[in-house]
Amino acid sequence: MHPYVVEEFSEDERAVLRRYFTNLEGPVFALVNLPEVVKGALFARYSRSSKSLRRLFLDEFVGDLDLSGDATVDATVGLARADELYQRIFVEYGDDSVAQLGGVHLACEQASNLLTKVLEHGRLMSYLEQSTRYIGYDRRLANGHYRFYRDHDLLESRLGARYVGEMDRMFDTYRELLPRLTDWLARRYPKTAEDTDFVYRQAIRAKALDGLRGLLPASALSNLGIYASGQAYEALLLRMRANGLPEARHYAELMRVELEKVIPSFLRRVDVPERGGAWVEYLELTERQSTAAVEGLRLDRPAEAADVVHLVSFDLAGEDRVLEAIIFERSRATHAEAAARVARLSEAERDALFDAYVGERKNRRHRPGRAFERTDYRFEVVSDYGAFRDLQRHRLLTIEWQGLGVDLGYAVPEVVVDAGLEEPYRQSLDRSGELYEAVAAELPEQARYCVALAFRMRFAMQMNAREAMHVIELRSGPQGHPNYRRVAQEMGRLIAHQAGHTRIARAMHFVDYSDVDLERLEAERAAERNRAAR
Repeated sequence: MHPYVVEEFSEDERAVLRRYFTNLEGPVFALVNLPEVVKGALFARYSRSSKSLRRLFLDEFVGDLDLSGDATVDATVGLARADELYQRIFVEYGDDSVAQLGGVHLACEQASNLLTKVLEHGRLMSYLEQSTRYIGYDRRLANGHYRFYRDHDLLESRLGARYVGEMDRMFDTYRELLPRLTDWLARRYPKTAEDTDFVYRQAIRAKALDGLRGLLPASALSNLGIYASGQAYEALLLRMRANGLPEARHYAELMRVELEKVIPSFLRRVDVPERGGAWVEYLELTERQSTAAVEGLRLDRPAEAADVVHLVSFDLAGEDRVLEAIIFERSRATHAEAAARVARLSEAERDALFDAYVGERKNRRHRPGRAFERTDYRFEVVSDYGAFRDLQRHRLLTIEWQGLGVDLGYAVPEVVVDAGLEEPYRQSLDRSGELYEAVAAELPEQARYCVALAFRMRFAMQMNAREAMHVIELRSGPQGHPNYRRVAQEMGRLIAHQAGHTRIARAMHFVDYSDVDLERLEAERAAERNRAAR
C-alpha cells in the first residue's frame, strides 16, 4: 500500500476540521456543512496553492467564517431516513435520475498524474487540479520525500531502488534548473514601471515553471478537487475498479469509504455483484478482448514523431448543416424543406444568416447556439504529455488517447535552449526514457510513472463546431502554455483552410494567433487591477 503522508493538526485545529471534513488523516475526504460558495472558493484557491485543502481552509478561510453554530454538527445526521426514502423510490420506481440530484465536493490528494487522468475521464463532473505553472515541485513533502508516487509492486521489484533513485535525480534536476531559468528570464525580460513587483514575479515564475514542467515524471503527485452527482461518482468508481493501474483500484476504495459517509444511498449498487460487479467484469473483459484483437493485427511500432495536428475528418457541407439547423429551429419547415431552402441561398444570403445567428460577440463566452453542433471535426494530435493533460480536461468533446510511452520522443522548449540549459534537460529526459524501458519489461502499467511530461503522445479530439469555438478560443489565449496554444492555433487554421469552413472560422473572433513572451503577464495585471478595485 502506498504510504500517503498524514498531515498533523493541533487539537484546536482538529476540533474545527471535524465539522467540515469526513476524515482528518487520509488523502481522500468529502467537504460537508459548508456553504456551496465556500466549497467552490476553496477548490478554486486549491488549484494554485501548494497546501492541502484542510490546511488551506485553516489558514485562509476559517477567519472569515462564522463557525459558532456548527460546534455540534454531525455529518451523518439524517442519512438513515434519506437512505430509506431513496431506496423506496429507486426500488419501487427504478428512478435512476434521483442519483443525479445529490452532489458531493470531494478532495483527492497525493494522486499521481496518471491517476488524475483517470479521475478526470467522466464528462458529467467538475474538476480543479493543481497547476504546474503555479506550484513548484522543488520542495519535498513533510516526510522528506519528493512528490512522486511510490507504487508498492514497483518498489518491491528488483527495479525498486533504481526507480526511487532516478525519480530523485529527475526532481533534483528540476530543483537545480528552476532558479537558473528564473534568473535568466528576469534578465531577458526586465521589469517595467507598469508592473508591481508581485505581478512581475508571478509572470516570471509562471514562465519558468512552464519551461521546466516537462522534466516532471507522470508519477508526480497532484491534488484534485471534484464536484459530481452520486450517479457520476458511481460510474467513476466502477471504471476505476476495472482499471489496470493498481493505484486507481486502491484509490477507488478510499473514495468509496468517504462518499458513503455522505451519499451512501447513491453508491449502494457499486458492491452488488449482479450490478456493480457485473459492470466491472464487462469493462475488464472488453478491455482484454480489444487489446488482444488489436495486438493480433501486428501494427508497426511508430517512429519518433514531431508535434503535429491533423484534421482527419470533417463534413465538406458542414456550414450547410449549420444553416439547415438555424432554419429548422426558427421555422415550421421539415428538415428536408430546410435543406432545400439552404441549397437555394446565395452567398450573400448565407453570410447574412450566419452573421445574424452569431451576432455581435463581445467576449469569448458569447457563443452561438446549438445549430453549431450540427457539424464536427476530428483532429489527430501529437504533443507532449503536459499539453495533453490540459487539453484532456475538455470533457464535452470526445477524446481518445494512446498509452503513455517514450517511442514518440520529446521536445526541448525554446526557452530552455535559449537559457543554455538544454544539456541537463536532455540528460534527465534520456534517463526517464531508459528507466521506462527497463520497467516496462516487467511492469508495463507502472512503467508509465517513469515517463517525463516532455515526452510526446498521440491522441484524437473530436468536437462539434460550438465546442471547437470554446476550446480553440480558450486554449489559444495569450496566457496559455505555448505548447497547447500551438495546438489550438493550428486547429483554427485547419478549420478555415482545410475544411473550408470560413464562416465558422470567422465566427471565432477570439482565437489568438499572436506570439507572446511572458504568457501570464497580462493575466496577472488584470488580477492586480481586480484586487485593487476590491
